[in-house]
Amino acid sequence: MIRFVFAAIFALVCGSAVADTVQKVAPQNPAQVRLSFAPVVKKVAPAVVNVYASRVETMPRNPLFDDPIFQRFFGGGGGEGQRVQKALGSGVVVDPSGLVVTNYHVVENMTDVRIALADKREFDAEIALRDPRTDLAVLRIKGGENFPTLELGDSDALEVGDFVIAIGDPFGVGQTVTQGIVSALARTQIGASDYGFFIQTDAAINPGNSGGALVDLDGRLVGINSMIYSRSGGSMGLGFAIPVNMVKSVIAAARHGGTTVKRPWLGATLQNVSKDIADNLGLERPIGALVVDVVDIGPAAEAGLKRGDVISAIDSQSVDDAESVGFRLGVKPLGGEAKVTVLRNGRTLDLPLKLASAPEVPPRDALTIHAPSPFDGAQVMNLSPAVMEELSLEGAREGVVVAAVGDASTAAQVGVQKGDIVVAVNGQKIATTRDLEKACSERSRWWDLTIRRGGETIRTRLGG
Repeated sequence: MIRFVFAAIFALVCGSAVADTVQKVAPQNPAQVRLSFAPVVKKVAPAVVNVYASRVETMPRNPLFDDPIFQRFFGGGGGEGQRVQKALGSGVVVDPSGLVVTNYHVVENMTDVRIALADKREFDAEIALRDPRTDLAVLRIKGGENFPTLELGDSDALEVGDFVIAIGDPFGVGQTVTQGIVSALARTQIGASDYGFFIQTDAAINPGNSGGALVDLDGRLVGINSMIYSRSGGSMGLGFAIPVNMVKSVIAAARHGGTTVKRPWLGATLQNVSKDIADNLGLERPIGALVVDVVDIGPAAEAGLKRGDVISAIDSQSVDDAESVGFRLGVKPLGGEAKVTVLRNGRTLDLPLKLASAPEVPPRDALTIHAPSPFDGAQVMNLSPAVMEELSLEGAREGVVVAAVGDASTAAQVGVQKGDIVVAVNGQKIATTRDLEKACSERSRWWDLTIRRGGETIRTRLGG
């Protein structure tokens, strides 16, 4: 209805687009100058919240506190200092029980969260689910009930040019509403998450809007505002939102008590189709995702997918690149099948792909190395398809991977990085985390390391 009214008023004010001579017409009645998004805002604003996240960091004790002269003039104490790290963002209430969706980067590494509603009420909240691969998190409000919620829309129904409204808390000034249009759909290659498939909008989005709502003119949530492209730190008309169809899978997992999200696993490595690849394969356009490798045992192999196939659609929805394939599979629930359309030797085939999660075989057996070695302070895991999916790794299929590196640890100081695959230590092949733990417990004057990083093998020697 609002779209129709807007179109009618636009035509009256600006004149007919097909007229030979454009005539400027003044508004003929009060209704023609009262076009407003206020009804939509009143409907959705109560469900958009401010998110205040923090954590207390303990600072190392300053040796100056031990100086007798310092103690004489400034007193004793001088224990380990503390500082509070804070983050500000926005969120959307999606369940009357108090489930709030926000961005993962708003609450990353945070321990304390407080929610402020539009009606000025404030509540403590806990982080119920973290999903760094999509840059989404779900919070659970402590206390209270029957919270206002937003209806979830269908991001696949959006079209370029549709009006949208962004609501959030930019720069901490308080709830703010901006309006714009959908500038583009299915934006990939943004690099903000593993499932890059963003809605682009020119509605003003600024720091603090992260996790806020992008709604259509029916007041339905169509996206979670996530990031901006900016040279100044403020809005330049290039804002990006995570489509609500991806958000739905995160909400469903949180409602069932999950702390992580499991998604369908393809079991194949893909790459984008370049112009040269398209020419070599006889394709009219460089679109789709080229299959470059297939795991021996996995859904892709079972479906009959082969190297050299070009995936062009998932369940009849076209895909332009590898990231689009990831998104289309990522929004589907586990169980059942999806139809994968591929181009093979000039023919079009539809293959049934089972929607199953990646197996964790072998078990990850995660542990943190605590031994005087180059890996002291690194958390490591056994490599499995599930761990590869979780850490966005490709290529290697066995071994031990670095899952995290402690701040200021020995591992961080010598340059060990998250995602490194440990192949050998001092000539010993590393097949499991226990192999690495044992190798690191053996004192050595020199450490000969073989690591795979980004598809390349690195050999280095470090002093003990």
